[in-house]
Amino acid sequence: MSILEVENLNRSFGGLHAVNDVTFDVMPKQIKAVIGPNGAGKTTLFNLIAGALESDSGEVKFQGTRITNLPSHRVAEQGIARTFQNIKLYSNMTVLENVMIGRHVRTGAGFFAGLMNFPKTWKEEREIHEKSMELIEMLGIAELADSDATSLAFGQQRTVEFARALAMEPELLLLDEPAAGLNIYETAEIAETIRKIRDWGITILIIEHDMSLVMDISDEITVLSSGKKIAEGLPEEIQRNEEVIKIYLGEEDA
Repeated sequence: MSILEVENLNRSFGGLHAVNDVTFDVMPKQIKAVIGPNGAGKTTLFNLIAGALESDSGEVKFQGTRITNLPSHRVAEQGIARTFQNIKLYSNMTVLENVMIGRHVRTGAGFFAGLMNFPKTWKEEREIHEKSMELIEMLGIAELADSDATSLAFGQQRTVEFARALAMEPELLLLDEPAAGLNIYETAEIAETIRKIRDWGITILIIEHDMSLVMDISDEITVLSSGKKIAEGLPEEIQRNEEVIKIYLGEEDA
């Protein structure tokens, strides 16, 4: 059974069909990539899945439950976490503190309990700290826990963003161009991190322009062009697809 089902999804902006009748699914514990040239509708598609935009029509189902047009915080509660092309870490906060923020979506003591400093709040804060440190250690950045997150190298910041998303305990992780701005060595490290996350049992849906990374890590690829799905298949099938070759030769994918 698919963990994510996108069925006949549509979103227009004025006369532009940014996402045009797109259908695909994602299987559990799979790394699935969505690729396409600039303007293909990839980011709009992610925003529709994550609840940042509402669709005009169509459905999104997560683990069999309809999540179409739920607000982003409700989507996160369902078990979907997201990273962004432009890294969004909190300045003047440590790596650990940034990761702990992601963990708060799974807490239940509530605002009033926090104000009153109830024992339940103490327990939750200890658990948040412990779980966040565990994630940092698992991703190999434990020595950076007390560092200012925004002062780190770009690749390290990307790993911190992964840790913060994983702190939400997602079943599905949406990665929006994780290799953007990275050099070849940082990209190789991110590839290993993505594989590691998948090996932990977390399903990954990724948008990415770096085709070497996509072909290296993906189990399956969906290709968009001008808002429409034009191909889907295994990496080697996509590499041989004449329509895919045509759009990439006809328009540089920057």
